[in-house]
Amino acid sequence: MEEHEDAQNCFPEHNSSCRKVLLSTSIYITLYIFFLSIGAVTVFLNILVVISIFHFKQLHTPTNLLILSLAVADLLVGLIVIPVGTVAIMESCWFLGKYFCVFYVYISYFILSLSLGNLVLISIDRYVDGGGSLILPLFLPFVNSLINPIIYAFFYPWFKKQDMFVLYK
Repeated sequence: MEEHEDAQNCFPEHNSSCRKVLLSTSIYITLYIFFLSIGAVTVFLNILVVISIFHFKQLHTPTNLLILSLAVADLLVGLIVIPVGTVAIMESCWFLGKYFCVFYVYISYFILSLSLGNLVLISIDRYVDGGGSLILPLFLPFVNSLINPIIYAFFYPWFKKQDMFVLYK
């Protein structure tokens, strides 16, 4: 492996520390803008949801309170997980310390679990409110499997010539 003269260790006092990855400035800035704009859009749109549900009294329903909870969890994703995750992805060296590293891992898993838990609760709420609406998605393929052979038999002449139902002659 070639040694580059401009390559530096993350921590120069330790010879065994990892090497800094040197990206071009334009790529570096573009990626930071891209990732942080995703976080900013996430924060902005979830703030709109929170304000809307708080402001309009007709939106104070149990389902919308679950959506409010999801919006708050996703707001935390945009405020905490995305910016610190961007730094972790973009920088080859972690300068925030080992305690913050452990804290960030726990906090990010906790916040992402909150978001996923809210999605599960919303899906259960939609299932119960729909009156067992899972029957329709299971029923449609069954009906389709009954109707398709009839459609093929009447409208596709090549289907009539096939001996699909005869296993042995």
